[in-house]
Amino acid sequence: MTNLGRLLGLDIGGKRIGVAISDEMGLIASPSAMVLRGDASGREIREHASRLGAVRLIVGMPVGLSGHEGAQAKDVRDFVDSIAAEIGLPVEYWDERLTTSIAEKSLIASGSRREKRKQQVDAVAAAVILQGYLDSRRWAAKYPR
Repeated sequence: MTNLGRLLGLDIGGKRIGVAISDEMGLIASPSAMVLRGDASGREIREHASRLGAVRLIVGMPVGLSGHEGAQAKDVRDFVDSIAAEIGLPVEYWDERLTTSIAEKSLIASGSRREKRKQQVDAVAAAVILQGYLDSRRWAAKYPR
């Protein structure tokens, strides 16, 4: 697999945006931050991307268990469209089914207290999304069709 550069993963919710970052080799995703969703979101995400050296955004797409996109997916696309030019990086969408649940269970298993989990879950969910993307790319490179 070729070096992807650092990727910034986003888990966009109604009120908060989880942010994660990959290593330069595209092997590991780590939680990075949480940004409140609002007028300054694009600027804050751009600052994170710049500070961390990200070359691409991987945005979690909330599709239903059936695989269809609904109102929540439209909201995410509309939001990303509204900030994409401000951030200035290419965007890819990635299926985020069950990532918040996985992140919550992971934090519980690690012994994180409820108050702290609430602050961490968005960034951890972004890392789960980004790790899924990275693993998929690695798998596709190892086993091309």
